[in-house]
Amino acid sequence: MGGVGPAFAIKSTSVLTRPFDFRAIPPTLVKRETAPRRTKIWEFNTNLHCSIIGTCLSNAEIRQVLKKFGMASQDCSDHELHGIAVSLAGRQDDAARALHKALDHRHKLAVNQFARADTEDALRTQWRDAVRRGDIPGAYWATLTHPQTNQTIIREAFGEVHMLSHLIGSANRADIRRLCQLEADKAALETKLDRQQQALHDAVVTRDTQINQLRQALADRIVTDAATNAPTEETTLHDLIADRERRLAVESRRRATLEERLQAMQAERDAERAARVAAERANAALRQELDAVEASLATSPEDSPSARLDNIVLLYVGGRPNQVAPMRAMVEGLGATFLHHDGGVENHQTLLPGLVSRCDFALFPVDCISHDAANATKSLCRQAGKRFIPLRSASATALLAALQAPEMTRMADAAD
Repeated sequence: MGGVGPAFAIKSTSVLTRPFDFRAIPPTLVKRETAPRRTKIWEFNTNLHCSIIGTCLSNAEIRQVLKKFGMASQDCSDHELHGIAVSLAGRQDDAARALHKALDHRHKLAVNQFARADTEDALRTQWRDAVRRGDIPGAYWATLTHPQTNQTIIREAFGEVHMLSHLIGSANRADIRRLCQLEADKAALETKLDRQQQALHDAVVTRDTQINQLRQALADRIVTDAATNAPTEETTLHDLIADRERRLAVESRRRATLEERLQAMQAERDAERAARVAAERANAALRQELDAVEASLATSPEDSPSARLDNIVLLYVGGRPNQVAPMRAMVEGLGATFLHHDGGVENHQTLLPGLVSRCDFALFPVDCISHDAANATKSLCRQAGKRFIPLRSASATALLAALQAPEMTRMADAAD
């Protein structure tokens, strides 16, 4: 499992949609030579090494450790490096000690915080608090290695991390599928545009060639007839000119038809180009949201103070009712205050001015809000001198990308 832990709250009892069969885990999950002390990584059962390495270390950190032992070539994929690190974690040698040291250094703050727990209940309470805050990687390592941990606590923590990885994958599946579809549509549009441009170019070249050939044939015939003194020279020349004029008229009409087709093709090309630009913008927005999600998965709030939004009040207008609670948890997990107005479905619009006056930022999804509510929000923000951010969609990834925007972090720094 890769980096785990977006910055939103997950209740430990509500994540598990079905009971996890802990009988698949061997009875002994950790062995210590002496106690009490912190557990070394090679003392854990091998079934836990995958979740520890994937959750608590980034791919860059794994590559850096393995380079010291000549095990991370440029051709190795992230999955191969993960597998090598998992296999090394169970050995009591220099490589395993280096992995343990890297984990302790990476999560030093969490280890120090959890060290204050002197009983099993205190340790379990700290772990559940960390899960609610979304501080998964450091809390997971600190809990598993804590002197007071036991088989039951380890199994609970493992189950939470295991199911959280499934929850994250399900939340982002729709956005990833939409991104792939946009990329495929873009490639198809570009291929069609190139094909039409080539067809237009060939038609114009063929037309010009035929016109030049007709002109040359007319000039040659005139010269040939002028060289002969036949009695019917004038009649023949007249017939020849009439024939050439008829053929020229036919070619002129054909040229006009081709020009009309060319203009129609150009208009279609411009429309497809505009559609491609819109697809590229949507593609870029999706990539920005995915980057924000990946950054939140790989970085905990302690290691990235700039991600905090302490003392910021956000107003979210519109959206889907079933997404309000996860969004509130995500925003409050970053230290901000979350206000919500459904845009007039159940909340009366007379409540909107008071909410705008209390907030620092107003956000609304353009795909899930009425025109009246969107216009009212913009107007009230302008009157109150407040900033508003239209979101691409009502998804949690769009909100997360907006929370990591530069103007949001600058306002958070100013509030501090």
